[in-house]
Amino acid sequence: MTNPCALPSLAYPPSEEDLALLPKLEKRILRRVGETIKTYNLIEDGDKILVGLSGGKDSWALLEVLTSLQKRAPVKFQVHGITVDPGFPNFDPDPISEVCEQRGIPHHVLGAPIDALIRRRPEETPCIICSRLRRGVLYSYAKQHGFTKIALGHHLDDLLETLLLNLFFGGKLATMPVRLTSDDGANTVIRPLATCEEDDLRRFAWLKGYPIIPCGCPLCGCSIAESRRKQTKVLIEQLKGSIPQIKSSMLKAMGNVKGSHLLDLKLGAHASVGFDEAMEHL
Repeated sequence: MTNPCALPSLAYPPSEEDLALLPKLEKRILRRVGETIKTYNLIEDGDKILVGLSGGKDSWALLEVLTSLQKRAPVKFQVHGITVDPGFPNFDPDPISEVCEQRGIPHHVLGAPIDALIRRRPEETPCIICSRLRRGVLYSYAKQHGFTKIALGHHLDDLLETLLLNLFFGGKLATMPVRLTSDDGANTVIRPLATCEEDDLRRFAWLKGYPIIPCGCPLCGCSIAESRRKQTKVLIEQLKGSIPQIKSSMLKAMGNVKGSHLLDLKLGAHASVGFDEAMEHL
């Protein structure tokens, strides 16, 4: 199976005609991110934000948007980049460091023995192990260095696919939260790109000229979990052909939950006392 991390966002350099579309695209993305930040109170005055930079299109777009908002936002906040080096032979974090240095953005590379652990535990899903370990590294570093928020590059397509994955395979209605505070209260994760579509972010990073860095894992995308995610992605794209507004409708639905019309007893859908008594005599 082809490693999807090795695929470029777009395979050819942007033309002048392509670049002419950048201002409108950038304005749309900034507007959506700004609305998301305001709605979910993602960034507050004095925040010190740690941005997870994998070198993929989404993390580059996130860095670009946050640094752009720094210049115009009504609150003051810091932006730092962090890249977790998993030890995969083909992963090279140097281009990420170079871009951050050129732009004057503090950047840190942290090594983690993810490659070794995956090889040691072949029976487990590699992508899940990798994600869990990366998250642990980010949490620990943020806590030790006084970061108030950890910003991740998950976008609208990620949220919609996770919603369907949980529904189809996990037996629950849930997706990635836009803002999440850890159980111990030490870390707050934010997802400013939560209402932005993947296609927009792919084109945005391409037009901005960011280098797309392959993750280097030979098993990336080959697990059952990743195969299921691809299934949900294909399903949404197929439905989009006949329902053009499907993504915006699903986004609206995630913020318009009718608890009384679901089956979770914790949401208040209790049986009446009289019916309970009648059932006892059956």
